[in-house]
Amino acid sequence: MTLLSMQGVKILATGSAIPHSVLNNHQISNMVETSDDWITTRTGIEERRLLTGENKSVVDLGTLAALKAISKTNISPLDIDLIILATSSPNDLFGSASQIQARLNASKAVAFDLTAACSGFVFGVVTASQFLQTGSYKVVLVIGADVLSKWTNWSDRNTCILFGDGAGAIVLQNCSLEKNQLLGFQLNTDGLHWNHLKLSYKEESKPHSSLNIYQGSFNYISMNGKEVYKFAVSQVPLSIMKCLQSLDISVSEINWLLLHQANERILTAVADKLSISRSKVIMNLNKYGNTSAASIPLALDEAVCEHKIVNNDIVVVSGFGAGLTWGTFVLQWRS
Repeated sequence: MTLLSMQGVKILATGSAIPHSVLNNHQISNMVETSDDWITTRTGIEERRLLTGENKSVVDLGTLAALKAISKTNISPLDIDLIILATSSPNDLFGSASQIQARLNASKAVAFDLTAACSGFVFGVVTASQFLQTGSYKVVLVIGADVLSKWTNWSDRNTCILFGDGAGAIVLQNCSLEKNQLLGFQLNTDGLHWNHLKLSYKEESKPHSSLNIYQGSFNYISMNGKEVYKFAVSQVPLSIMKCLQSLDISVSEINWLLLHQANERILTAVADKLSISRSKVIMNLNKYGNTSAASIPLALDEAVCEHKIVNNDIVVVSGFGAGLTWGTFVLQWRS
């Protein structure tokens, strides 16, 4: 849909954070039956970062990414009205955003988690825009952060080669419509196929002795790779085209295509379907793997820091993943 409101949305800054520990394909090949060539050829991933050390969590990475973004602005944490943490790997199922709020000393901010897996950052930015457009809040911090290494079965070669840890953040502010940067969005969910990519709850085989309550714990990540590939390659281009058509923007006007960094084959297939040059596809998954909700803001921050994205560029951003969820928003970058 097109954004029709009294106010626009302005990007003040981006930031990102990655763990120090590197796990490359050669190291993985010593853990499971695979090889560097096999992984690189099928995914484009060469290495990934892992959050190691005792008591380290998504809060550490999310806080660091947020601090880096805030440091590039003229605001202080006390100016932030809302913090949205897009994550599927909180260190507390009741939510981790409040812990980040405390670490930032952003005591005036409301904070909550948003779970939409690899689409989380896209959903988070769109959610933030609603508060900004109506004037309910003036400054919103959106963080995409995941530490899926904690939920990966490192003996499953189908999934352990894919995932890494990271975080990215963006500071948004409301502004006049003339300075608006968030042009439009399009979101989708298909709950019928949730089981293609899941981190599901497993009940104990026997209930509580007197209450008949089945308790349990969470499994590792499970994925049907072929179905996820087909879903992404078929639905993401449709989402992008619907969004562009609602804005009367042609594919030829796109300067950059920024997709969730899941698999190089998916990224190139989507670009090919849209007839977008692969030179316009922002890609860094070779260094980080699939960092879930962190992948888009991490890649965005790197592209901005490297001056790939310049003033007035049209950037199409699309996320897709578990749920199944997917969505697109379109930015016009303003330096």
